Amino acid sequence: MNKIILMGRLTRDPEVRYSQGESSLAIGRFSLAVDRRFKRQGEAEADFFNCTAFGKQAEFVEKYLKQGTKILLSGRVQNDNYTNKEGQKVYSVQIIAEEIEFAESKAAASNNAGASFNPGGFGNEMPEPSQSADGFMNIPTGLEEELPFS
Repeated sequence: MNKIILMGRLTRDPEVRYSQGESSLAIGRFSLAVDRRFKRQGEAEADFFNCTAFGKQAEFVEKYLKQGTKILLSGRVQNDNYTNKEGQKVYSVQIIAEEIEFAESKAAASNNAGASFNPGGFGNEMPEPSQSADGFMNIPTGLEEELPFS
C-alpha cells in the first residue's frame, strides 16, 4: 500500500500547465511545508514536499490555492529518480495528490495569509455565522428553516 496524508501550507503559488494534444490535461505543481511534530535543536522545523495534482484536482489547485493556504492532502509517494548529464544518479520523490481539502476556515485563512478567498462562492447567499466566546458557531436567525434536518 502506498498512501500518504499531509497537512501543511503552500510555500508558493501553484504552477499549473496544460498538456498538449487532443484532450489537454491540467497538471498542477506546488510545494507544501509540513511542521514537524517533534523538533530538535539545530534541526529544521518543517519538511518540504513537492506535490503534483492532475486533472480536476489541478484545476482546483489553480483556482483556489495560493501561497500560505493550509490544506490537508492525501495521495501517494512516487519516485522520480533519473540520471543527470554528468551520469550521476539523482534520487527524488514527489507526492501525487489524490484528495485535497482546506484545513482551516475562510476567516482563519484570511487572518493567516492576509487575503480572503471564497471557494465555490459559498457564503454569498446567507449571512455568515459568527463565532461565540465558547468556540461554537452562532447560527443566524431564520437559518433554521433552511437546514435539511432539525
